[in-house]
Amino acid sequence: MSSKSRETIWSALDAFRIELPSWGFANTGTRFGKYLQPAAAITIEEKLSDAAQVHALTGACPSVAVHVEWDFAGGPEDARRVGALADRYGVRVGAINPNLFQDQDYKFGSFGNPSEAIRHKALQHCREGIAIARSLGSRDISLWFADGSNYPGTANIRERKRWFEECLAAAHAELKPDQRLLIEYKPFEPAFYHTDIADWGMAVHLARAAGPQARVLVDTGHHYASQNIEQIVAWLLSENMLGGFHFNDRRYADDDLTLGSIDPYQVFRIFHEILHFEWETGAKADIVYTVDQSHNLKGKIEAMIQTVIMAQQLFAKAALVDHHELCRAQQPPNLVRAESCLQDAFAIDVRPAIQEWREARNLPADPMEAFRQSGYLERITAERAAKNLQGNTSAYA
Repeated sequence: MSSKSRETIWSALDAFRIELPSWGFANTGTRFGKYLQPAAAITIEEKLSDAAQVHALTGACPSVAVHVEWDFAGGPEDARRVGALADRYGVRVGAINPNLFQDQDYKFGSFGNPSEAIRHKALQHCREGIAIARSLGSRDISLWFADGSNYPGTANIRERKRWFEECLAAAHAELKPDQRLLIEYKPFEPAFYHTDIADWGMAVHLARAAGPQARVLVDTGHHYASQNIEQIVAWLLSENMLGGFHFNDRRYADDDLTLGSIDPYQVFRIFHEILHFEWETGAKADIVYTVDQSHNLKGKIEAMIQTVIMAQQLFAKAALVDHHELCRAQQPPNLVRAESCLQDAFAIDVRPAIQEWREARNLPADPMEAFRQSGYLERITAERAAKNLQGNTSAYA
């Protein structure tokens, strides 16, 4: 590898940050069941401690996305306590995620619920999330809605659209100038006939209806099979509407598998579109990268370390695409030459350069092995096993 390529990789890694989800360290499962892990985090302090371990080993994840329902039992009054815990463990609180799907009142939706009282309740919960974000200095409030219907004729789709526009605009009005709403979409599940925010176009419309500080959040698992996600990314970048990602991988639907475990080339292509946009415009895209995975079988911390390592490798590979050569090959189109610009970069083994970068930054050359040798897993297993085996949890089933 040339010294120029090595410098490119080091520069890319210095700038790359990926946010960890607090819920990714807790016992989570599927609609069929939950397999308890003795070392899983139960409290927000344990989640922040685990996230801090991943950051200390990888140097890439200084912030933790949190969930209002699962991490702030006392509501906004808990913000100071959670912020102090984050400071203690050397991380900061990232995106605030209101819970608009778990309460029994949301059986028929939150912002799309036919009941005005329930819509108001959902809006008040969002306002609480914004207040928490304000207290903690967090910029992003990340919204995912399970709203939809399962049977034809059971919901007025146009009326629900209007309710979403009104509620999102009301939530947006609570933002400080430096805050953002991130609006996520998903084509199906848990609703199977229609979902109120089913695709990126609907999310763009609702973000624009909400106000100028709203953007779209792309969850890589929230697409139909074989959908071209990087095209969606390119369009959102072009429209200045891309605000962030929830990264995971999938084989069929919203599988929440670890990043790059199924299709690493897709993640590489997404990163390429972002970096090519930055190269063309000369401006850095204002995007937050966040992990959103449910580690039902893999060890929680190991899965997070594995995810961050893979993200760093794929981002480094994307940084090696020769943008000048790619543009020359595209005009006029030389198909093989242009495609090879991506394939050649993807084929480069960037691991030695990343290892050198880690050592230069006083990080372990092998984060996974360093974790396994640290004794941290054995310690937290001893501390948490009894409570976990009793079924205690702070995240969804």
